[in-house]
Amino acid sequence: MALTLDTFRSRFLLQQPGGSSQHLSGRHAAVLVPVVARPEPGLLLTQRSRALRKHAGQVAFPGGMQDATDASLIATALREAQEEIGLDPQQVDVLGLLPAVTSSTGFQVTPVLGIIPSGLRLTLNPDEVSSAFEMPLAEALQLSRYSVLEISRAGVRHPVWLSRYQDYLVWGMTAGIIRSLSAQIAF
Repeated sequence: MALTLDTFRSRFLLQQPGGSSQHLSGRHAAVLVPVVARPEPGLLLTQRSRALRKHAGQVAFPGGMQDATDASLIATALREAQEEIGLDPQQVDVLGLLPAVTSSTGFQVTPVLGIIPSGLRLTLNPDEVSSAFEMPLAEALQLSRYSVLEISRAGVRHPVWLSRYQDYLVWGMTAGIIRSLSAQIAF
């Protein structure tokens, strides 16, 4: 069965994750998980600039640290997407939040799931993003495409999820967010 945008939207809205309204402590950040509205929807991802100090060259969702002027974590994700890829916040249909995850740098990162129109002309900020690409959503949500690598940090074992799409290695928090979304909607 093909995954349509309507099917995806229905499954997400009917199977909301638990804990998305939890109080977060510490430093906050948010990422936009942009689903491209097509008959067969896509997932928009970016590759971070290789000139960045942290996470250089990694595949990621648009996002970053919450500013004091951001009204919410949704506002953070939308602002960061506008700064990184030129996405107008008015063009995002926000569906909801996924459970926050803790980044390797200690941020509580809240993924914001949103639908964006197809055919948008993106304006990449070269200081932050080297490229943007779209992965078929049905392919991204296949649990079988993710492998786990167990790493040990300070004596504690952590699973790190890995997946490959074309010439891109999707791993770490980004792969974990996609895998978690897949498990939630049981595609």
